[in-house]
Amino acid sequence: MLIVQKFGGTSVGDLERIGNVAKRVAKSKDQGNDLVVVVSAMSGETNKLIGYADHFSKSPAVREMDMLLSSGERVTSALLSIALQEMGYDAVSMSGRKAGIYTDEKHTSARISHINTKNMQNNLKEGKIIIVAGFQGITDDDNVSTLGRGGSDLSAVAIAGAMGADLCEIYTDVDGVYTTDPRIERNARKIDKISYDEMLEFASLGAKVLQNRSVEMAKKLNVNLVTRSSFNENEGTLITKEENIMEEPIVSGIALDKNQARVSLRDVKDEPGIAAKIFSTLAENSINVDMIIQNVGHDGTTNLGFTVPENELETAKNIMEELNAAKNLEYDNNIAKVSIVGVGMKNHSGVAGTAFSTMADNNINIEMISTSEIKISMIVDEKYSELAVRSLHQAYSLDQKS
Repeated sequence: MLIVQKFGGTSVGDLERIGNVAKRVAKSKDQGNDLVVVVSAMSGETNKLIGYADHFSKSPAVREMDMLLSSGERVTSALLSIALQEMGYDAVSMSGRKAGIYTDEKHTSARISHINTKNMQNNLKEGKIIIVAGFQGITDDDNVSTLGRGGSDLSAVAIAGAMGADLCEIYTDVDGVYTTDPRIERNARKIDKISYDEMLEFASLGAKVLQNRSVEMAKKLNVNLVTRSSFNENEGTLITKEENIMEEPIVSGIALDKNQARVSLRDVKDEPGIAAKIFSTLAENSINVDMIIQNVGHDGTTNLGFTVPENELETAKNIMEELNAAKNLEYDNNIAKVSIVGVGMKNHSGVAGTAFSTMADNNINIEMISTSEIKISMIVDEKYSELAVRSLHQAYSLDQKS
C-alpha cells in the first residue's frame, strides 16, 4: 500500500515532536507500507524567517522570499530523515526540486503544474522512506517557488494524485472534522466520513481543518484524504467521493464564521449596470463578496446589501465611497455567518424549516439567507451566533450517529 503522509507545523514543532513523528512513520513502514512523507516547517519558523526579511526590507523581492521561506521545510525534512536513519530505516530527504514538483512562476503563491515522479518512484523501489519538503516546487526556469498558505497540504495531495497513492493522511493537532466546533458545543461529534463537496463547504465557511485548495485538488485527482491527529491513534475523518459513503446524513454539521461584515447601500439608482459596476470594482480590488441581497426597486431607487470578510471591510468602504453609488452607506461588522451543511439535504425537505423555526424559538433574528444544494447560510448578530450553533446542533441531533 502506498501512503502519502503529511505532518504540519505543530506536529513537527520541536525536536521531540519530530522524534515522535519518526516513530509513527516507522510504525507505518513496519506494517508493510510504501511511504512518502511531506513535512511543513517547524511551528514559528516561517514567521521567524519573515521577520528576518523585514529587518532589511518591508517589500523584499518575491523570488528571494521563496528562497528564504522554502528553507524551513527543508530543515524539517532533513531532521526527520536523520531521525529515521538513526532508528535503522533507509530514509532520504528531498526538496521540492528533487521531488520533481513543477509550478508556474507566480512566486509566493505558485500553482503546481505537474510532478515528475521518476526520482520518487526509483527511491521507493529501493525500499526507501521519502521525506519531501512541502510548500515548495521549482519553476520551468529553475527558480524555487512556494505554494502559499496551506502549501504543504497541497504538496501532499498533488504527490498522492501523481503517484496513484492509496491514501493521503493529513496529520494536524485535531482528531478530524467535527459536526461543529467542540469549543462552542461540547457534544460535537467527530465525523467518520465526509464528501469532498461537504468538506469544501466547511473549509469555505470557516472550518480550519483543511483549506479549499487542498480539498479541491483531492476531488479533482480522486485522492482519498484522511485528516487525523499526530498526537493520538484515533482514526480521523475520511474525505472521499460521495458514492463511497453508504448512508449520508441529512445534515453533516454546523459551521460558524465570525470574520464577516455587511455593507448596506440605501437608495441606489435602480438602473441596468449599477450592480455590475459595484461588484466588478470590488473584484478588481480582490474583495471576496459572499452574500448579496437586493430589494425590489421603488421610485427609481433600490437597496442593496452584501457581505465581505471583516478584514476586507476598510478596503470595501473606500471603494464604495469612491463609487458614490448610493445616497446612504451603512456598515456592520458585528455579524456572523452560521451555516448548515449536508449532501443529504439534496433529497430531503424540511431542513430549512427546521433551521428557521430553531432561530425563531431562540429569538435570533436572521438578517440574510443564502442557500445551495448542500448548504443553508444565515447572517445573524454576532452575540447570538454561538447560541445559534448550539441550538441548530441540537435541532438536527448531530450529537448522535445516524
